[in-house]
Amino acid sequence: MVTERADTDPSTGSLLWPEELRGSAVVVKYGGNAMVDASLQRTFAQDIVELWHAGLRPVVVHGGGPQISAMLDRLGLETRFEAGLRVTTPETMEVVRMVLTGRVQRELVGHINAHGPFAVGMTGEDAHTMTAVRRPALVDGRPVDIGLVGDIVDVNPGMVRTLLEQGHIPVVSPVARGEDGQVYNVNADLAASALAVALDAERLVMLTDVEGLYANWPHSTEVIERLTADALDALLPELASGMLPKMEGCLRAVRGGVRRAHVVDGRVPHAVLRGVLGATGPGTTVVPDNSPDHYRAPQP
Repeated sequence: MVTERADTDPSTGSLLWPEELRGSAVVVKYGGNAMVDASLQRTFAQDIVELWHAGLRPVVVHGGGPQISAMLDRLGLETRFEAGLRVTTPETMEVVRMVLTGRVQRELVGHINAHGPFAVGMTGEDAHTMTAVRRPALVDGRPVDIGLVGDIVDVNPGMVRTLLEQGHIPVVSPVARGEDGQVYNVNADLAASALAVALDAERLVMLTDVEGLYANWPHSTEVIERLTADALDALLPELASGMLPKMEGCLRAVRGGVRRAHVVDGRVPHAVLRGVLGATGPGTTVVPDNSPDHYRAPQP
């Protein structure tokens, strides 16, 4: 049994949605060029609504790195990264909360709600949905203080589930409070991963600005189309800092029970539909270790 919905380009035909995906949670991390290109913003919103119409339960976790950096520049505050994570001072944290919840989230909710009354914005702080602890960055194997950057240690998905059951599409900003009362900036890739595990999601889809995980970057642009959790774990120490949080998030998700995690090229229109369906196209899919037909990391 299948449910027939729109094609990867909804104007060109129809897709066959696997019946087993109906009613399943799908967590999508929204970021990269798809957030700043007007046409990609519209097609992203169309994809999310298409998932909803197909009977899936989409949840969006969004980043906002370029917008945060632009605001910091306007305010004369430093922008610095360590191991792919933004160094977050108390002043930076104020900007992060303002930009994520006051601008990026509102714009995304507006794009989705142009198709109907679906999207509801929230943060990881709301209803204690996400609890974080302070996280250092590892540089050359040594911990480096990066300020008010958090790692998710607990997720209470009750509010998100309630919104899904009421037919809404939660749009979540990756800001979380710790048990110490401090508010933390959480990497959106890792926040999406933690929420996907807590929701027992069928799919995790992460948008990025490259074609996928390269097998031998920067010497080759060959994309690894499919690999297992163990194979990815072996590759993590060698990954570039920008890809590291995404692939770490995929690894955590699959090991936490998510059936598939996809990193897809968000510069391609309707990349979300491709990722959810596992359709042929640019991207890397991470699967559990017992899955057949996968890439194995080279042995040293």
